Amino acid sequence: MYVDLHTLYLLIIGTLLASAGMIFWELRAHPLRSKTLRLLGVGFATLAAGCVLILFRRELPGAYGAALSNLVVLSGYLLVLNGVASLRGRQYRGASFGLLAVMALVWAVTGERWLDIVWAYASAVPIALISAMTSLEMLRCRSMQALQPRRIIVVVTGIHALLYAGRAFVLPWMVAQYGQPVLMAASNITMYEGVLYSVILPMTLLKLIREETHGQLLQESQTDYLTRLGNRRWFFEQGARVIGAAAPGPVAVLAFDLDHFKVINDLHGHETGDKVLTSFAGVAQGAAGPGAVLARIGGEEFACLLAGDDARRAHLLAEGIVRRFAETVADPVRGVGVPATVSVGLAQFDDDAPVLAAGLAAADRALYRAKALGGNRVELAGLSASSAAA
Repeated sequence: MYVDLHTLYLLIIGTLLASAGMIFWELRAHPLRSKTLRLLGVGFATLAAGCVLILFRRELPGAYGAALSNLVVLSGYLLVLNGVASLRGRQYRGASFGLLAVMALVWAVTGERWLDIVWAYASAVPIALISAMTSLEMLRCRSMQALQPRRIIVVVTGIHALLYAGRAFVLPWMVAQYGQPVLMAASNITMYEGVLYSVILPMTLLKLIREETHGQLLQESQTDYLTRLGNRRWFFEQGARVIGAAAPGPVAVLAFDLDHFKVINDLHGHETGDKVLTSFAGVAQGAAGPGAVLARIGGEEFACLLAGDDARRAHLLAEGIVRRFAETVADPVRGVGVPATVSVGLAQFDDDAPVLAAGLAAADRALYRAKALGGNRVELAGLSASSAAA
């Protein structure tokens, strides 16, 4: 089915305006990305305005209509580039104004004389450059690396850049060789690709931001608000995965409880108590390392799961945390300046690790024994002969 260029322009305008409207609608749902969404929404609306001007560019005398519509379209592309760049805190304000000024100068100097050449070929150069930069910015956005829409955006903007680079540098040679029908065919291809671009790119960018927000909400639901460690739910979900991946290797479960924490709160206030908790979280996280599953599972209660070689040295690690915490928290420079200690219960398993709840229960029983013996110590759980601690 043949669709004329005028209809394709109308289709592109409609999809761009609809996309801009949807992006503005999402502003309240994603306050942390409001700047990005505003830039993208204004960018796609500006592209739509540029397409409207293209339809009426011949109504203005000389090259004015073509120059104005081209500069408005470039402004839309630049706003989209800046929106994507803002995802990683970058902007191209100076470069954007500079590119627009250069293109305005090109139109002013050569537009009247070589209108068709500038419109068909030269005007494609900055579009190719901006689209390539947009693809590169998305590729460099590390915070989005795990999200699937990012790859689609890189591909869509990359294809757009290649298409316009071909229009600028390859198409003139092909037209010289094969005549004007090649230019018409290229225009049709450009328009069909433009329809896909106007649909896929805005929707994928919107999906990217939605998935990022969903991931942040999920992370917040599994993170302790004070210490920024995982919470109880995260500990059991992540811990179950670690135990499954480590089987049949050794694992160790540690249960921590800050000694006399209620007394600290009563004597020094809850603000100081919060500082003691965050101080312990920092000490434990630094000692346990990135491979540990460390979480705050209650008020002053923490838990840690270790696997592999870390599990084998769990006793030394626990004793190091006990000693380092007592030294750090009492230091007014490095810590809180308040004396505090921690008790630890440790359950170690060689190759018969139970479910995490049972392992934590064993560590808890050892923790109660450590508390009963005066605290500030590590106690081992009484396990079967297969235990590494037996």
